[in-house]
Amino acid sequence: MWIEWLAYALLAAGSFFVVVGAIGVLRMPDLYTRMHASSVTEMLGSMLIIIGLMLLTGWTLSTFKLFAIMMFLFFTAPVASYAMANAALLSGVKPQLADELPEEKRP
Repeated sequence: MWIEWLAYALLAAGSFFVVVGAIGVLRMPDLYTRMHASSVTEMLGSMLIIIGLMLLTGWTLSTFKLFAIMMFLFFTAPVASYAMANAALLSGVKPQLADELPEEKRP
């Protein structure tokens, strides 16, 4: 029974991080900060959700499949984020600097 509670807590925490990442994508000012917000929180959120699902399924073939999906995400998500940021930089998209922010958004 405590494994189910732990699984539900991991699913809730993962869902929280996914929602925070989505809000971060909407609220951040430029491409690079949006990419950072989405890559970090979506990676952590998806990992927590998959671990929660692994706990709910028990020791079955589904657990192995979920583990394979988790490892695929673990290795490909950072590479994809780097590739997108590098492609944006090479195509001329410049990061927004603090001195370029409007007056009301400056720290």
